[in-house]
Amino acid sequence: MKLSLPLAMVLALLLALPLALGLAPAARAANETDYKTAYSAAEAASKEAASLRHQWTVTVAALAAAKKAADGGDFDRAVAAAKEAEALAKASIFQATTEKEAWKAMEIR
Repeated sequence: MKLSLPLAMVLALLLALPLALGLAPAARAANETDYKTAYSAAEAASKEAASLRHQWTVTVAALAAAKKAADGGDFDRAVAAAKEAEALAKASIFQATTEKEAWKAMEIR
């Protein structure tokens, strides 16, 4: 099965994301302010994806995991989950915008 280039890029991003988050060393412990900043950015990107009617369920789950971790006081985990949610939301936005026109290339003529 041949994948379109934009879809292949999205899949590559999703496969690389856990590695990038897991291998990035933390310079210092995250605090509540870091969490709120990361969460608000993720929430904004998620709302944009939802407005395009292209919100991924994994984004919602990552946002919920971030909130749960923050409620438990684990701000390092909360920030990581919020950043993951933001990356997922941005990937879904990218997919929505590229596939909006890419389908025309796949149309049978």
